[in-house]
Amino acid sequence: MKYYDMRSDTFTKPSTEMRKAMMNAEVGDDVYHEDPTINELERRAAELTGKESSIYVTSGSMGNLLALYINCGRGNEVLTHRNSHIIEHEVGSPAAIAGVLPIGLDGERGLLDPAEIKKHLFPRDYAMASVGLIEVENTINGTCYPLQTLKEIAALAAAHRIPIHMDGARLMHAVITLGVTAKEICQYADTVSFCLSKGLGAPVGSMLCGSSEFILKARKVRKMLGGGMRQAGILAAAGLYALDNNIQRLQEDHNNAAKISEALASVSWADIDPIMVESNIIIFNTPGTSSELIVEKLEAAGILCFSVGSDAIRMVTHLDISHEDTAEICRLIRELG
Repeated sequence: MKYYDMRSDTFTKPSTEMRKAMMNAEVGDDVYHEDPTINELERRAAELTGKESSIYVTSGSMGNLLALYINCGRGNEVLTHRNSHIIEHEVGSPAAIAGVLPIGLDGERGLLDPAEIKKHLFPRDYAMASVGLIEVENTINGTCYPLQTLKEIAALAAAHRIPIHMDGARLMHAVITLGVTAKEICQYADTVSFCLSKGLGAPVGSMLCGSSEFILKARKVRKMLGGGMRQAGILAAAGLYALDNNIQRLQEDHNNAAKISEALASVSWADIDPIMVESNIIIFNTPGTSSELIVEKLEAAGILCFSVGSDAIRMVTHLDISHEDTAEICRLIRELG
């Protein structure tokens, strides 16, 4: 029986071509900044996001942690959406390691509302934590930030001299959906991280981008956290391959997600508006039915996915889900209807 793994785009496997690039990579000691492949990947990432410099890190969680540690400051608050990755999926590291206090704000579909942010930007007395950072996640649960919203948040942050970090784990999905460049999106953040190991299909790694001064500090904190790597150009080569070959193809994942969301809209056990599916993440409700029960039925049919609540399920398309796979997934979904 064939299984279609839609639990996450982190389950992708490197292609044969990507593996060849990894095998042929030039390497050196990255702690000494002597790995030519990592150096080239960092140059490319900085250029892509319009920042002065970048650093290759093991994961998006590490990239976010470095930004929180350096930008926010211990004992200060970071304003973020209450459903953000740094609150829900990073094991409390903002508080436990960076020493910052995450403040979860409300906002439709995971997007921060400038008006809601403004409510928290009031004068603080000595006994209160100060706001040290604003963090936005793009995409968040597959939803992209409109550029105008990012612009308004950036203006508000600048007026209060507060930096912005963008968790851009799926930044390139936003690039494809909005039809703009990564640089156009990232101009509204002081620092940005983006993953190579999700939709872009590399096996390991994320990029953290910012000013040269910031990245110099990030290298020291990365080393302190045990994140210094040696001949990791073997991994960075996969990242370079991904940047060259896997950004534009994300549109295929978006198209497949749209088709699957339409199939879900046609069955009684799923509640979804396909118009709300903007990229490669599909989240739907299971009205009157336990989401875990539906997950079990889908698995029995060959579709792997996650429950994200008692009545909600997430599916994610990626490069290992082909057009043919999508057609079969849609058929299986309708059969369960």
